[in-house]
Amino acid sequence: MQNSSSYRVLIIGANGGIGRQAVEIALAAGHHVTALLRQPANLTLTHPNLEKVQGDVMHPETFEKYVDHQDIVISALGVKGGLMGDKPTTLYSRGNANLIQVMQQKGIERVYFISASAIEISPVLPFYVRFAAKYILQRLLRHMYADQREMERLVKESSLDWTIIRPPRLIDKPVTGKYRFSINNWLKNSLAISRADVAHFMINNISNKAIYKATVEIGY
Repeated sequence: MQNSSSYRVLIIGANGGIGRQAVEIALAAGHHVTALLRQPANLTLTHPNLEKVQGDVMHPETFEKYVDHQDIVISALGVKGGLMGDKPTTLYSRGNANLIQVMQQKGIERVYFISASAIEISPVLPFYVRFAAKYILQRLLRHMYADQREMERLVKESSLDWTIIRPPRLIDKPVTGKYRFSINNWLKNSLAISRADVAHFMINNISNKAIYKATVEIGY
């Protein structure tokens, strides 16, 4: 990884909620961004430091060349469907397993993965939130959470300098830069966070070694 304040950032899922925010915040911070999308034309943003490329994490041969020479990779993969559209998926586990393999082959070490706080029941949340997570969220999103758990297992077994981000309920509000986070521990009363602030945290902690090989909970 280069020592200057400008990094080469590969963002996978760059037109998703967190991914798009990460692109914009990284560019505003002066970084060079490669946005990997299945349909690059869907990302209408243009910038001198932005390169839009086509690739699919389920097919390593379509993206492996774009991993070369990157300083950090942000995996902002996400399935569509919402609470009532949960279906069996391997996007998180298989897709990120492909990414891990390619990164290890290329010698690129720094990477973020997006998970979810509700895949485990936090003991420091209010009772009603724990109840909703266990009996509503974990049932309605059982397929997605199962795949994210498998993704986390694979990530933690890798040799990469990974950070797993576990946000609570994601909302669409502007970046504030004002949030709390906890490293390898529960974050008390973490109920919501904007997608923009998740992206802000990642871009502003690219080289923070305190979160290497760590799980981070983040919230207001």
